[in-house]
Amino acid sequence: QVQLVESGGGLVQAGGSLRLSCAASGRTLSTYIMSWFRQAPGKEREFVAAVSRSGADTNYAGSVKGRFTISRDNAKNTVYLQMSSLKTEDTAVYYCAARAGNLLYTTTGEYAYWGQGTQVTVSS
Repeated sequence: QVQLVESGGGLVQAGGSLRLSCAASGRTLSTYIMSWFRQAPGKEREFVAAVSRSGADTNYAGSVKGRFTISRDNAKNTVYLQMSSLKTEDTAVYYCAARAGNLLYTTTGEYAYWGQGTQVTVSS
């Protein structure tokens, strides 16, 4: 199995940037498709971004496309989410998720492994 730990969350002003990290342990990270999801208070967890095992292919939710960038460094067993031009509506707990396979699914049910989440708060 793989264990995931997110970090890098915090408070940032609207228009600012923040970089989230997801450190993996256990099995080799290159085995897994990696994604970021987020969950705002009172809302369901929603897809943010996914990256293929090699890092060559990505998928983004329309709400973050052009502002967020997902990347991975398999040698460091780490996945990143670079967030720019942040908006107040980006405020949520951000979760790192992993799945075995080669398809960039966007639904929570397709991911077997999850981190505990890191809080991102964007102030106006």
